[in-house]
Amino acid sequence: MASVGTTAGGTRQGPGAGAAAASFPSPAPVPGPAGAEDDAEEPAETHLCVLWSAGCLGLAYYDTGDSAVHFMPDAPDRESLQLLQRVLDEISPRSVVTSAKQDENMTRFLGKLASQEHGEPKRPEIIFLPSVDFGLEISKQRLLSGNYSFIPDSMTTTEKILFLSSIIPFDCLLMVRGVLGTTPVGPPAPLLILSQVRALGGLLKFLGRRRIGVELEDYNVSVPILGFKKFVLTHLVSIDQDTYSVLQIFKSESHPSVYKVASGLKEGLSLFGILNRCRCKWGEKLLRLWFTRPTHDLGELNSRLDVIQFFLLPQNLDMAQMLHRLLGHIKNVPLILKRMKLSHTKVSDWQVLYKTVYSALGLRDACRSLPQSIQLFRDIAQEFSDDLHHIASLIGKVVDFEGSLAANRFTVLPNIDPEIDERKRRLAGLPSFLTEVARKELENLDCRIPSCSVIYIPLIGFLLSIPRLPSMVAASDFEIEGLDFMFLSEEKLHYRSARTKELDALLGDLHCDIRDQETLLMYQLQCQVLARAAVLTRVLDLASRLDVLLALASAARDYGYSRPRYSPRLFGVRIQNGRHPLMELCARTFVPNSAECGGDKGRVRVITGPNSSGKSIYLKQVGLITFMALVGSFVPAEEAEIGAVDAIFTRIHSCESISLGLSTFMIDLNQVAKAVNNATERSLVLIDEFGKGTNTVDGLALLAAVLRHWLALGPTCPHVFVATNFLSLVQLPLLPQGPLVQYLTMETCEDGNDLVFFYRVCEGVANASHASHTAAQARLPDKLIARGKEVSDLIRSGKPIKPLKELLKEKQMENCQTLVDKFLKLDLEDPNLDLDIFMRQEVLPAATTIL
Repeated sequence: MASVGTTAGGTRQGPGAGAAAASFPSPAPVPGPAGAEDDAEEPAETHLCVLWSAGCLGLAYYDTGDSAVHFMPDAPDRESLQLLQRVLDEISPRSVVTSAKQDENMTRFLGKLASQEHGEPKRPEIIFLPSVDFGLEISKQRLLSGNYSFIPDSMTTTEKILFLSSIIPFDCLLMVRGVLGTTPVGPPAPLLILSQVRALGGLLKFLGRRRIGVELEDYNVSVPILGFKKFVLTHLVSIDQDTYSVLQIFKSESHPSVYKVASGLKEGLSLFGILNRCRCKWGEKLLRLWFTRPTHDLGELNSRLDVIQFFLLPQNLDMAQMLHRLLGHIKNVPLILKRMKLSHTKVSDWQVLYKTVYSALGLRDACRSLPQSIQLFRDIAQEFSDDLHHIASLIGKVVDFEGSLAANRFTVLPNIDPEIDERKRRLAGLPSFLTEVARKELENLDCRIPSCSVIYIPLIGFLLSIPRLPSMVAASDFEIEGLDFMFLSEEKLHYRSARTKELDALLGDLHCDIRDQETLLMYQLQCQVLARAAVLTRVLDLASRLDVLLALASAARDYGYSRPRYSPRLFGVRIQNGRHPLMELCARTFVPNSAECGGDKGRVRVITGPNSSGKSIYLKQVGLITFMALVGSFVPAEEAEIGAVDAIFTRIHSCESISLGLSTFMIDLNQVAKAVNNATERSLVLIDEFGKGTNTVDGLALLAAVLRHWLALGPTCPHVFVATNFLSLVQLPLLPQGPLVQYLTMETCEDGNDLVFFYRVCEGVANASHASHTAAQARLPDKLIARGKEVSDLIRSGKPIKPLKELLKEKQMENCQTLVDKFLKLDLEDPNLDLDIFMRQEVLPAATTIL
């Protein structure tokens, strides 16, 4: 604040040591370190639009996480809409949009979806739009007239149409033949379905109506769409949610931190948890996507394995670590681009984007020195274009990061705009200039006024500030000749004088002028960045892929995994000395086991053995190794050859829940029914202890019926691993003899009364379940175990089961003692006592029990 002070004696003098500088509003708190925006980011939501017509499924969804529209090319789907169900399981949409004029199968499907009581995290909202909103021509016009930030403004209408046509096939003819289970007569006729275009049009209509993400913005601000991304669900391996759960591929747990309880769940001990070593958020997101979309596309799988194998070479370890460090700076680019689109850019966003772009350039330079025979390295080297360098150069030359953090707003470096530099020079020189103005103003004021200040307030201008005198009591006392009273604040009177009005006209509102000009420069810089949004999106895609493969390579190095082989001619899997990827981390020692199923031999493998001998671990081990290979990861085995597997079905463990409204056995039946109704000759089926939830005979009969059903299929029988304690399945025998069935057991050795487990699978059949040994391990009383053995032997020999003599004698003595106690309590002198009644009601029944 520029001021003129006075001495204690009231003598007026010039500016002393305490006479200060110009006053400005206090700056806002300096924001935290860059990257903090990820912590405050709202959970992403997806909104799905779907159409099903003539057996053809078209769908598109909007993801608020990356502000992109994802669409699937038209694909045939059965009347059960299994493909649609898979998409719903994967993306968990917040809302499902469809046409009000819909097929009966779709209506029935959506009705079940809306009525389910146990959705995760909750059932979606079903929204019906008029069928006219899904018209083909209307949808095309809606797509072509959209406001997309990734399309440069310099493009003409024709160029924009050609650009979008390269992404979205507006005139693709789909050959629909036999999708409904019928074969038309004559040559197939092309049908103009284009469900994907209609679904995209309906989705854009819904976004514009609901204004997803821009509800509080001006109506002329549209929903930001940063790109169109195609996803394909072909070559996928079918895995249901029960299989993901029982194999512990994912496992969510409550977060232990009290600060993050409200934010949701964390990953527990799971396959995803031990393999997720990604350094950036989008790498983790892509790894989860790969886990939800295992594939048997050999080209894609081998391309992933090639990168992992390259980074596993000892000479490439330093390069892998360097790339991993660079990937740690790849941040949430879609969120920043969305904020730029809405003009909500933060200061930290520019820092994050600057680091991201320079890290991407570092990745490009590193990948150019790597073998270009690997597709990923070649893509990064070529597609990380000079636009990245242009963006980084612009940001580095324009943005004043230190000044922006200090002012908590966007500021530019010197020598960018002469007008801004001149205004800032004037603003910086204001304190000394205003001190001189205040000194001259004081000379013209009443001598009773000891001091004055000239202050500058943004949006108000320059004001003369004087202290309130004791004589200034009423508002009329504030009037001073030649000055215009403005307001009273903190015992200071503020006026406009001729000199301050002159300063307003001469200097203007410097602070606001500077801010407006810097905001204009920020807008121009945003436009430059948004015009190159496509390369930033591609950076995120390729960097996240590199991040995932580096994470898988790191896990393979630490855990001793090997590269699997793929054989499209092999129907099944061959695993040599495989290990359970989770169990081997928890157990002190782990015994590897091999597994082989393929060809026409041993398609159904029945595994028997004592309880706790490792049957369930063996089944899960086979399923996990197969799954890891179908994701494109190295596997915990010496060797693994994976054939053409199209699905993995399991019946291993039932998760009981009151909300399901089903019994444990009913849940088991549902899981087996999925396998029976959908498994093909390329499917892998893992069944553990099916039938134990009901009567022994009924459960055994059901298990035998299921296995005989598959065996009757002959060469088209799926590959089945069955672990059971129903030894009667083999002893009776209930299964037909032949090469399709193979019997395995868990190797054990009896050492006196002890049973030694070797946890090794070998051919053969167990002769007993050894339940008594397991009971002893659970510390049941010895008397109960001995009695259990006795009853078991009597049942096997067909002899009647008699009560235990020792227990019978103890019961007799208890009854006798009770009778004696009652008799001693009788009052024999009581005239109302009738001994005959006592004998009939007490003595005779007790005597009958004792005898």
